[in-house]
Amino acid sequence: MKALLPILTVLAAIVVLWYGAAVWLNSQWIYDQAARAGTEVTVTQLLSETMVQDRPVLPAPHQVAQGLWDGLAGQKITSKRSLVYHGWITLSATMAGFALGTGLGILLAVGIVHSRAMDMSVMPWAIASQTVPILAIAPMVIVVLASLGIKGLLPKAIIAAYLSFFPVLVGMVKGLRAPEGQQLDLLRTYNASGAATFWKLRLPSSMPYLFASLKVGIAAALVGAIVAELPAGATMGLGARLLSGSYYGQTIQIWAALFTAAALAASLVMIVGVIERVTLKRMGMAR
Repeated sequence: MKALLPILTVLAAIVVLWYGAAVWLNSQWIYDQAARAGTEVTVTQLLSETMVQDRPVLPAPHQVAQGLWDGLAGQKITSKRSLVYHGWITLSATMAGFALGTGLGILLAVGIVHSRAMDMSVMPWAIASQTVPILAIAPMVIVVLASLGIKGLLPKAIIAAYLSFFPVLVGMVKGLRAPEGQQLDLLRTYNASGAATFWKLRLPSSMPYLFASLKVGIAAALVGAIVAELPAGATMGLGARLLSGSYYGQTIQIWAALFTAAALAASLVMIVGVIERVTLKRMGMAR
């Protein structure tokens, strides 16, 4: 209980500040209505009416909670209004992009570590690729692939992979270079081949670095999948819920989709963490 006390204290402070911000930002509409009617606004009226607006500037926490409940449990999971349905669409693109990005990142990392030419040529381009905003790349990828007749999951997966491969690449390069010189010299005295050195020393040494980068990569892949749903005018996915909410001023819908995305990202990171603990324990590297 003592360990939870600081977390609960911070959470309570955030909720109080959130309610205060909701009253402040939503109060203008109340004052405007009162001015038109020629009446005064009481404190009680201000507090009550700013908490129940249909399209508030900032939804109150209980309104977001109600929106989450309606979207997650109040609809059939096959309904186009269900956050479970839209979350599954986004999750599918996220996992496909994460798989592509992870595979690409690991392959490039192995090549960079074993080839000075790749280290000098590929790594700078990989770094430079991350300086281009994803919001600029996503529409181009969507439009080009759509002109080729490629729609649906693949374009979103490519954009998710674009964001997820770089953390994996950097983490894997760092991990593969983690063995000390003495360890490498020992394997050379045993006349170990390059493949044996990779499988018996470099790859095991890279596991902690790899899993740390996978946690970042899977969260980045989710961001990429959501961003990819925006320029295409998608009708399915959490990005589509954000887009339709912004079109029609449904701020509660926007916040509910945001919290769903955050919960999905946290769950994915936790799953990677569980796999990490199991893997490292079986390798005798549990922390």
